[in-house]
Order: sequence, then structure tokens, then C-alpha cells
Amino acid sequence: MKNSADLSVDELCINTIRTLSIDAVQKANSGHPGLPLGAAPMAYVLWTQFLKHNPSNPNWFDRDRFVLSAGHGSMLLYSLLHLTGYDLPLEQIKNFRQWASSTPGHPERGVTPGVEVTTGPLGQGFANGVGMAIAEAYLSERYNRPDFKVIDHYTYGIVSDGDLMEGITSEAASLAGHLGLGKLIYLYDNNHITLSAETSLTFSENCAGRFEAYGWHVQSVEDGNDLDAVTQAIHQAKEESTRPSLILIKTHIGFGSPHKQDTFEAHGSPLGEEEVKLTKENLSWPQEPPFYIPQEALKHFRQAVETGKIAEAEWEAAFDAYEKEYPQLAQELYELMGNELLDNWDKNIPIFPADAKGISTRVADGKVLNAIAGELPSIIGGSADLDPSTFTTLIGAGSFEDPKKNLGKIQGAVEGGWGYSGRNIAFGIREHAMGAICNGLSAHGALIPFCATFLTFSDYMRPSIRLAALMKLQVVFIFTHDSIALGEDGPTHQSVEHVAALRAIPNLNVIRPCDANETAAAWKIIIETRDHPTALVLTRQNVPTLDRNKFASTDGLKQGAYILADAPNGKPDLILMATGSEVGLIVATRDKLLEKGIQARIVSMPCLELFDAQTREYRDSVLSPLVTRRLSVEAGISQGWHKYVGDKGGIISIDHFGASAPGPVVMKEFGFTVENVCKQALALMEPGAKRG
Repeated sequence: MKNSADLSVDELCINTIRTLSIDAVQKANSGHPGLPLGAAPMAYVLWTQFLKHNPSNPNWFDRDRFVLSAGHGSMLLYSLLHLTGYDLPLEQIKNFRQWASSTPGHPERGVTPGVEVTTGPLGQGFANGVGMAIAEAYLSERYNRPDFKVIDHYTYGIVSDGDLMEGITSEAASLAGHLGLGKLIYLYDNNHITLSAETSLTFSENCAGRFEAYGWHVQSVEDGNDLDAVTQAIHQAKEESTRPSLILIKTHIGFGSPHKQDTFEAHGSPLGEEEVKLTKENLSWPQEPPFYIPQEALKHFRQAVETGKIAEAEWEAAFDAYEKEYPQLAQELYELMGNELLDNWDKNIPIFPADAKGISTRVADGKVLNAIAGELPSIIGGSADLDPSTFTTLIGAGSFEDPKKNLGKIQGAVEGGWGYSGRNIAFGIREHAMGAICNGLSAHGALIPFCATFLTFSDYMRPSIRLAALMKLQVVFIFTHDSIALGEDGPTHQSVEHVAALRAIPNLNVIRPCDANETAAAWKIIIETRDHPTALVLTRQNVPTLDRNKFASTDGLKQGAYILADAPNGKPDLILMATGSEVGLIVATRDKLLEKGIQARIVSMPCLELFDAQTREYRDSVLSPLVTRRLSVEAGISQGWHKYVGDKGGIISIDHFGASAPGPVVMKEFGFTVENVCKQALALMEPGAKRG
């Protein structure tokens, strides 16, 4: 048997990745050693021969993006980051999965330098990478010129059997193939094992044939330890410029482990101290010390530091030359890369005149979105085949499509043509992938993505929305048809619990504007808030556009809730609060109550998250502790409102499913009328009245 001194540099480097990974998992007594042991060779080839990156500056804009979609194998990535010179000291490798370490159990964006996206839920990273490839294609088409390729990078990823099983992957792969994203290359760790069994128990499809049918370029490598074969396959994938690439690489999970290789026991549990010793023996590796890194291997890996600095310096020189030739384009791109807002980006946001009949907030949203997109080329997105209903088409901005194809155009976008310069993405009926792709667009940088569908379908997107919040990405999730008021489509399409469910996600701003001007104000907050995704919840039906000469301005939306109109005498008997279309109800109820001598304060509460973030002083100024009679009105479940109305307050809600009928009829039958709101408010004013 060889000893470590007899190993080639390649073998030394690969086994360094392997042993660092198993030592970290064993020390933590938690983790997934199998993937790093099996996939180390492909990762080594990719990171040392192909990946364009600068460990000294993980945020260099024209770097290649790498996504470990199989996030359970995180120690593979952490080993690579440490070895190639990122700011990830060995001490952090030793603190894998421990409190306050920068090596969490699954990769987390913003926690570990060099981690592009938070992965773990399988399939998410796969779809994120599609978004990154779309971002590169759009930016390169918009800003590159024949002699200047200032945007020119690839998106690589390692995906697993579990990734390919998930439905989100099917959605994302189908779209990527349709779009011909030739700079997207995935290495499939085809080890035939999942956490609990061999894949043959559940997964017998022809993956190569499946991806060929999606329009991908597909290759197979029979031995994942054959470095030359892996190298050649990646070269061929890069030569294929018109299709995304999947390379199926047969590997052995837990490679080198004498008792656990090729078994599910290697997947999600430490090998055990004795098995670690035997594995190191099989790999011709010294038993002591743990976390051993041969200097020859480290020297080889650390070449990435100098190579990365040179690559970035060459790019900066090219960008300087580009700036001299195309100063306006360069300035625009430079500001986008720095996440800066272009001057006067909000100059065309409309101010809507007062109108008792009003317009729906979905229509208002479309007008505002187009006004902003006209000034911000970073705005890009689309809907799940619902543009005519969500009103989210960027008029004249073109359809993002494979430029080799002459396809049907998105309604209203045709003036801008089609190709990778188009800003309207036709996601198709693929809500889950749509959300995750937008996460990838945002994580890539320089772009503010949006996606739209009906609110009831937010359930299909929830994992992606949650990860956007976890990553603190600026993604705009636009949800129309926001309540039972949508009418005839019935309870399958009538959102009841969805707003409350979205509000339960930390770091997500959920904004439900009451009229057109609150919708405009919401967009100002959305664009200026860089570290939160937003769920913008909009009506299908028309709502009155309030006369802001009679009511408070929309400036209060910045605080999440504000006094829309106070009691005429400044001493309210009760507080009426609502969001969205129900604000019109409480406005009308206020006048009815005045006729009965009851003074009511009207509070619009479009964003509870922003309101909760305010000082106690501000919150008390809106919801005065001295006014204990309070009534909330929202056409959704009551969950979440109790803390605002208190023990003596009331809630008008719908804690059951809706019904199929015209919207006004449904609203009336379920108590969302001025008469019922007035009745409930009067009941609260009775002595001893408490919330039922």
C-alpha cells in the first residue's frame, strides 16, 4: 500500500479534501461524510482547472458561480474554500456545525465567504443556478460589445440523486433547456444512494434521456475517480454554447470506507472513529494529526489566490478600456454591480387621483412597476403564465428567450423583441422553480427580480420564499387575487390562510396596500430595502383611491401602519384597523359610526412586519394603549391579529374556506360589509363587551 509521500499531487489534494471532511464530521459527531468522499475528485478538477474565482475577493463580479445544490455535503465546499485560500481558517473547519461558526451544517449565504446561495432543501440550488445563468445571459447581452466581454462567466454546480428527484428540479431543468442556457454546467454525483436506501428503490428513470428531452447537452463519466475523463467532459460542456450541460459522473458514496462505501450508512452520519481510521488507511493517509494538510497539497490549492488576483486584475483593465469606449454603459453597469440605485429612479412613479370607483391594486401595481422599470434596467422578471391577470408585463421590454428561436411573445412585450436582452421572463406554469430562479437572479447580483402569480399559489413557492428570507435577498414576490373577493373561481383560488402564512416567515415583508397610492409607496420601500424580500399582496377587484387631501399621506407606510384618519375630536372611542381592500370598509364605517356619536380612529396597516419594527413610542401613537376598544378587519384568517386588538377588541375575519359566487356576493355573505363592521364595532362599545 502507498503512503502519503508516494501519492501524486492530484491524489494528495483529493484525499486532503476527503480527510478534512470526515475529520470535521467526526469531530462534530454530525454531518454527511459520504458525498465529500465520493465527489472530491470531480470537485477538485472543477475548482483547480476550470473555476474562475478570486479567493481574496469572493465578490468579484465576473467570477464563475459555484452552487453545491447537494448542500448536505457542505464539508466538501468548506474544505475547498479553506484550501484555495478563502477567509475560512482551519479552526472553522474544526468547528463544523458548532455555535457561531462559519461552517454551518448546510451552506449559508452571508455566513461563509465564497458561499453563493443557501442550499440544503434539495433542488433549490439547482434552480438557483438557473437564475444565475439567466442573469449572466441578460447582463452580457445588454452590456457586452464585440471587443469587450465585461460579463463572461459560467455557473457550475454539483447536484445529487436527491436533487434530481425533487419536482422543482424538473421545472427548472425544463425551463433552462428551453432557454438554451449554454453557460450552465452541472456535475451529477451519480452514486445511487440516498439517506435511507439505494436509489433503485425509488428512482429508476433514465436521467440522461430525461435531460436530453429537456434540451440539455448530456455526457456520462463511468468512473468518478478518472480525472482525465472528468476534465474532458467539462471541456466538452464548455464547448457546447447553445445548451445547458449535465455530466453524469458515477461515484462511490463514502469512497474508501471499508464497511460503509456504497451504502446509505455513509450518507448522513459520521463514519465512527474506527471507520475513520480504516478509511484513512485505505487512502494511504496518516492517522495523526487529525485535519492533516500536506504542504504540497496546500501549495497546489493556494495557487488559486494568485491566479484569482491576476484574473480580476485583467478584468479590471478590460473594464477600464470598456469605460473609455462606452462611458454611459459602463457607468450604468458599475452602479448595478455595486447595488446602487440610479439617479431619479423613482421620478416617473405615478400619483393616482382620488376616485371613489378606483382601480384594483394589481392594475396600479403594473403601472408603478413599469414606471420604475423604465428607469432601472436591473428590474427583470415575469409570471407563472399569468401576465394578463397579474399585469406584470414590462411593456416593450422584450421577452427573455433563446435567441436562436422565434417563439411566441409575451403579451405587451413584443416591441422589445426577444433574446437574452429581454426583461420579461416567461416562467411557464412552474411556480416553485420561478421563486428559486428569482433567488438565483438576486444572488447573482446587479438585478432586482420579481415574479408573479395568484396568492393561493404561494403555497407552491413557500420553500423558495423562505430561503429568500433566510438569504436576505431582494426578491419581489407579487401575489394578486388576494382574497375571497376574487369570486367565481371559488375556494381553490380564494386565499384565506396565505397572508398569515407569509407573515409567519421571518425577514419577509408582507405588504397589502389599500389603494393605488399605497401600492406606489410600497414599491419605493421595496426598491430601497436591500436586505429583505417582499411579498406584495394585491386585489383583483377595484378599490377606491383615497383622497389624500382628506386622509393621511402614504408616507406612513414606511412605518408599516399609520393613522389614516383620526377621530374628529382627537379622542377616539375605538380604533378600526385593516389592510388592503378592507381599508375601504373601515373608512365607510367611520362615517356611519359618527352618525351614532361614536368617534373612530382609522388605521391602515399594510405591513405588520414594518410596524412591529418601530419603536414602542410610535406603535403606541398609532394604537393608543388608552383605546382598548379595537376592531381589525381583514378577509383572511384571524391568526396574528389578536396581539393588535387586545383583550377588549374584536376581529372580523374568515376562518374557513370561501365559496364560488361573484366577489361582492361572497364578501357580503361572509360579513365584509359596512353594515356588519358597524354592527361589530357597536357591540364592542357595549359595557363589558369582550372579543368573542
